[in-house]
Amino acid sequence: MSTPILYSFRRCPYAMRARLGIAASGQRVELREIVLRDKAPEFLAVSPSGTVPCLVNGAEVIDESLDVMTWALEQSDPEGWLDMPEEGWDWITRTDGSFKRALDRTKYETRYPECDPVEERAKAHAFLGELDTQIDGWIFGRPTLADFAILPFVRQFAFIDKALFDAEDWPNLKPWLERFLVSDRFAAIMTRHEKWQVDDAPIYFP
Repeated sequence: MSTPILYSFRRCPYAMRARLGIAASGQRVELREIVLRDKAPEFLAVSPSGTVPCLVNGAEVIDESLDVMTWALEQSDPEGWLDMPEEGWDWITRTDGSFKRALDRTKYETRYPECDPVEERAKAHAFLGELDTQIDGWIFGRPTLADFAILPFVRQFAFIDKALFDAEDWPNLKPWLERFLVSDRFAAIMTRHEKWQVDDAPIYFP
C-alpha cells in the first residue's frame, strides 16, 4: 500500500496537533509542507477546505486535525492517548470553540474591528484559569489526547504576549506548557522543511 500523505504547515496549531497524533502512533506518512499564501495546486485538488492539515490515504481524505489524530491513534496508540475520560472531548470542544474564537480576536485584532481585544483576552484567560485547575501534571493526571490536542493552541495564545501570559497565576498550566515546549516530541514535530514541490524526494514522518 502507498504511504499516506500529510499536507501540513509547520506553525499552524491544527497541523501541529495532527503531527503530534501521528508521531505518537508511529504511523508513517509522507510529509508535504504547504505555504498558506501560495498553496500547491495538488494540495487544493484534494483538500475540500483548502486548509491544513489534510491527510490523503488512498481514496480517503481526512481534512480535520482532530480526525487525523484519531485516525493515527486508531492504527496504533502505544501511550493510550485515546483512553481518556469523556470530559476530555468536552475540553477539546471548548478549545476549538470559545477559546480559539477569543484567541483569534486577541491575536488578529485588526481582522475583527467589531471586537474588543481586551475583552477577548479576558475570555481566553478565564478558560485558561479553568484549565489550570484541571491540570495535575496533565489534564487527567497522565498524557492523553486532550493534552496534545489543546497544547498547540495554548502555545499560540501564550506567545501573543509572553510576558503577560507569564505574569498570570497559573501554577499548573504554565509548567504543563513549558514541559511541552522543551520536549523532544515538540522538537520532532517542528523540524523545518522547504515548501513542497512536485518533483521533491519524499520526506517521511515521523
